Amino acid sequence: MRSRRSCLAVPGSNPRFLEKAQGLPVDEVFLDLEDSVAPLAKQEARRNVVAALREGDWSGKVRAVRINDATTHWAYRDVIDVVEQAGDRLDCLMLPKVQDVAHVTWLDILLTQIEKALGLPVGGIGIEAQIETAKGLADVDAIAGSSPRLETLVFGPADLMASINMRTLVVGEQPPGYTEGDAYHYILMRLLIAARTHGLQAIDGPYLQIRDIDGLRRVAGRSAALGFDGKWVLHPGQIEAINEVYSPAQEDYDHAELILDAYEYHTTVRRRGAAMLGDEMIDEASRKMALVIAAKGRAAGLSRTRKFTPPE
Repeated sequence: MRSRRSCLAVPGSNPRFLEKAQGLPVDEVFLDLEDSVAPLAKQEARRNVVAALREGDWSGKVRAVRINDATTHWAYRDVIDVVEQAGDRLDCLMLPKVQDVAHVTWLDILLTQIEKALGLPVGGIGIEAQIETAKGLADVDAIAGSSPRLETLVFGPADLMASINMRTLVVGEQPPGYTEGDAYHYILMRLLIAARTHGLQAIDGPYLQIRDIDGLRRVAGRSAALGFDGKWVLHPGQIEAINEVYSPAQEDYDHAELILDAYEYHTTVRRRGAAMLGDEMIDEASRKMALVIAAKGRAAGLSRTRKFTPPE
């Protein structure tokens, strides 16, 4: 899986932002043709995005483009123009407001036709499905399994909050009057279970209070604790905090690697199915849990500070 701790939204209508984004330490950049672009600026934004993909240096980043909703008259031209002119520089297309399997199927078929026509590897361009409505959430299991191109499910909080008539104007915060628990827990878990069932990543949506880094850490910590892989960022000032929140702590990463080493030693050298690592018993379930943390740490570029020493 690609690392997607931080996913930066960049308006396709702003060439200055498109240039600046290339030097920012984010895992993914998605060049936006949808909500951040005014209707009269859509065509120009497509041209800007194509130029940025072809001429920019996006080294080390997942390169994505968010097209317009499949039900709009802009969507087909977004796909055709971007993929025909810059498909060899593109990792994924993000499809917003996915409400049923048909939306993903449409994009999959269109991408296949273009890839074949251009001689690009069929299936090489992935899809990120953004879940932003009650209907989309209700059908999320079917959506998650609808195409082998799918790589992620993305939570679209603002539109989904509006879709269910949640009584708040602050995206990501608890609605006034909701005093027990977390109003978003069901939504986040629903997305996460659907994503993991089909081997996809799960990405949390943006936090719009861009100067409130403490609030950002608190809200991001909620989905990171559940197992989400990353979160959108809207401003460079949010990047450092998000990369940190969705990376394992150094101590946890070292512990995970030690579990993997110890388990391999005891199952292969001593031929035991369970063993001890210090005062901790480890077994196959421990190995599976450690694999998750170790993979996240490696993707984040962490290096080990402790080594396993076989017991005498």
